[in-house]
Amino acid sequence: MNNIVQGLEHIAELLDSKGYSHDPKEMEPWLTDWRGRYTGTASALISPENVQQLSQIIKICGTHQIPIVPQGGNSGMVAGATPDDSGNAIILSMRRMNNIDYNPQNPNHIRCEAGVILQNLHDESMRYGKRFPLTLGGKGSATVGGLVSTNAGGTQVLRHGNMRSLVAGVEAVLPNGDIFDGMSALKKDNRGYDINQLLIGAEGTLGIITAAKLRLVTNILDRKTIWAGVQNPSDAYELLLHMEDQCARQLEGYELMSEKSIHKVLQYIPNTRRPLSKVYPWYVLIELIKDGDDQIALQELAEKALISPLNKGLILDAAFSSNEKQVEEFWKLRDSISEAERTAGPAFQHDISVPIPKMPHFIDTISPQIEKEFNGCEVIAFGHMGDGNIHYHVKAPKGISSQDWIEQEANVNKAVYDAVTAYGGSISAEHGIGQSKRSELARLSSDARIFALRAIKKAFDPHNIMNPGKLIP
Repeated sequence: MNNIVQGLEHIAELLDSKGYSHDPKEMEPWLTDWRGRYTGTASALISPENVQQLSQIIKICGTHQIPIVPQGGNSGMVAGATPDDSGNAIILSMRRMNNIDYNPQNPNHIRCEAGVILQNLHDESMRYGKRFPLTLGGKGSATVGGLVSTNAGGTQVLRHGNMRSLVAGVEAVLPNGDIFDGMSALKKDNRGYDINQLLIGAEGTLGIITAAKLRLVTNILDRKTIWAGVQNPSDAYELLLHMEDQCARQLEGYELMSEKSIHKVLQYIPNTRRPLSKVYPWYVLIELIKDGDDQIALQELAEKALISPLNKGLILDAAFSSNEKQVEEFWKLRDSISEAERTAGPAFQHDISVPIPKMPHFIDTISPQIEKEFNGCEVIAFGHMGDGNIHYHVKAPKGISSQDWIEQEANVNKAVYDAVTAYGGSISAEHGIGQSKRSELARLSSDARIFALRAIKKAFDPHNIMNPGKLIP
């Protein structure tokens, strides 16, 4: 411990009062994960101003064996930014590194430091007639560093891919303190392993991402959302195939939600209302966009595309947005589901993916099996149908205490993840592994995957100071 104290003294000498604190009250908000399930302790809260300063900090941490837990918006779902309870680690906040640099000579890229909040990136991109095509419910707190480090997804993956597809370059500080510059965004580069891609999705276990060069796309000229009632996930999937065929590159988002989830949003989230006059078992939220003058007008596109599904009964009823305010109202219903779920009571939340054609069968078959096995629980499934990502929540039976339900977590997780694996899916679609899924990753992964993960970690970080206890089983 004396070694850690000595290292902290050296770090404190580098930083001003905004950059270093060991005040328990100042650190307290950052010691518990977003879901409130994990709480740790830390020796200090460190907030560097720039990459050179961070390089010096990490060199000191390496010399004195101080664990580093990087943190952006602290909005993750798997406790990947929460320290353990030893008190040895520092929390490395990247929030002061929040510069954005746009060069009109390179109009399709924008350079962002790790602490840039996603909403601010959206706003800044629009100033230049561009947009960054990744969004999610936590856009007001999620940071670029966290999004890159977890390979975040969101609601526009159907058309634009996840974060890995949108990162053209990465700057990072490696565990030995060296600064890695992968920001050149070369289209051809065959110098061995792709270090950028190793760092993306590594959850801070291989290095600290300090900046990223991100891909921008043409700003939207117009957008329209359709809120449609459907009978079941199978009909929703058939409708997805039809919309992909009819709308081609103008189909931007396709979200599946159950009446169970929407009912809770209406119950717990203020200023929300039903888009349709009747209640239906399932809903899909479809977003169409126009970003080129040669594209068909959205009202015409939507009307033509929906004639056949309405006649076939795939769509039971539908509401079209008539202005941007209604677009935001429709999306608020979708984006508020997790918040409403948390307000409604304890639930085990699973961020999973299965092959898209198998998604309806998984929901229809596995959900009643889980509800039967854990008598009285309620399964609520929703998510990004266009990419096979299901947010699969198992809510506690009525009347059970939170503690008694928590004691069932390992059993519930095993049942859900065994089913996901049997369907050829993944136990983590877009939120990462963190510390909450490490044991299940070890249990369900092949020997080859575990060997590769551990070998890469050991090669980069032999002293295990980078976000220890996360991702790697």
